[in-house]
Amino acid sequence: MPRTDPHNTRGEAWLARANLRPTRQRLLLADLLVGDGRDRHVTAEWLHDAARRSGDKVSLATVYNTLRAFSEAGLVQEITVDGTGSYFDTRLDDHPHFYWEDGARLTDAGTQPIEIVNLPDAPEGTEIAKIDVVIRLRPKA
Repeated sequence: MPRTDPHNTRGEAWLARANLRPTRQRLLLADLLVGDGRDRHVTAEWLHDAARRSGDKVSLATVYNTLRAFSEAGLVQEITVDGTGSYFDTRLDDHPHFYWEDGARLTDAGTQPIEIVNLPDAPEGTEIAKIDVVIRLRPKA
């Protein structure tokens, strides 16, 4: 039985906040991302697997396209850790992340403020829009 309830008020409200039409696939993925109110860092593959486990059928291409739409609408932020893939974060404020190399996981890096100083000047005609901080971790040797 599919996990998505067509009357999921949290998922529907989340989509409505960005003026996104609540299609069946969007509602399913919104429920998996924010249905329980917890922040998440997910890959498209993780979300696709979660959708399949819920009993609903959705293609991996649809998951990718939906995550891109969520990102463009400002519902999630995309965080690229390396050239092979992205994570999508439901927490939208600026905050640093830990990337756990041994498990390929992304987590929030805590609440203490980070001070970034001595940035290079932006090239003429541009401005720095955002700075993403991803701190890579691995077990000590």
